Amino acid sequence: MKKWIPLLLHFTWQQAAACFFAVYILFMLFVTRYYPLPGLPRYDYMLLFAVAMQMAMVWIFKIETVDELKVICLFHVLGTSMELFKVHMGSWSYPGEAYTKLFGVPLYGGFMYASVASYITQSWRRLSLQLENFPPAWINLLIGSLIYLNFFTHHFLYDIRYWLLAAVVAVYWRTRIHFTVATESFQMPVALSFLLTGFFIWIAENIATFLGAWQYPNQANNWNLVHPGKVNSWLLLFIVSFLIVAQLKRVKAGLLPQQQGFGKNASVQ
Repeated sequence: MKKWIPLLLHFTWQQAAACFFAVYILFMLFVTRYYPLPGLPRYDYMLLFAVAMQMAMVWIFKIETVDELKVICLFHVLGTSMELFKVHMGSWSYPGEAYTKLFGVPLYGGFMYASVASYITQSWRRLSLQLENFPPAWINLLIGSLIYLNFFTHHFLYDIRYWLLAAVVAVYWRTRIHFTVATESFQMPVALSFLLTGFFIWIAENIATFLGAWQYPNQANNWNLVHPGKVNSWLLLFIVSFLIVAQLKRVKAGLLPQQQGFGKNASVQ
């Protein structure tokens, strides 16, 4: 028992550190809601705070690299594109005013997606993640693309999210994540990591909506708990994020295109 307590504390600390940018966003949402700042609308301050911290993480604190920043910027673009569409379709809204709003979407909103990418890249480095039996690139590209496109097409066509979840379980059934806590090595099914992370993002979403980051139609008059079904959406979005980061790390590591996955001797950190 004495052995597991320091390992658990170390793991908790590493995960908390990996969540730094996401926690920072939530903290600034709290500050700007309960301590209004003069001169600019709240959402504009959120954009300034997010940009400032993102730059500080790379060039001052040096807890992210320029390459990781490029990945995070990609998620900002993907997230903002989805926001523009979803707000237009009425899935949710940003009720506050802002000079930096684009078609009803404040530009700081993309940083909430970027914080997910920041968590993945930070966790990958801090826990020395390795993937075993990771599928080839074309399968990851197909799964990731179908998941992302379904966020758009389900408004007009049949929603295939549950088919996609079944496909994820089937495709990644044998894939394992190996990670290191202090000096001890552990592993877990990658599908389980997807589910757990989707659940914790859903908890963060409830905090964010309570702080007025955005609101769903049923939260217009009074805040309500975000429907638990949203765990599925965040799980799928996290899968897209994870697959992109994993593929970029595979490319950066210079692995051969025909390799079937990351194994013990073919992993990236």
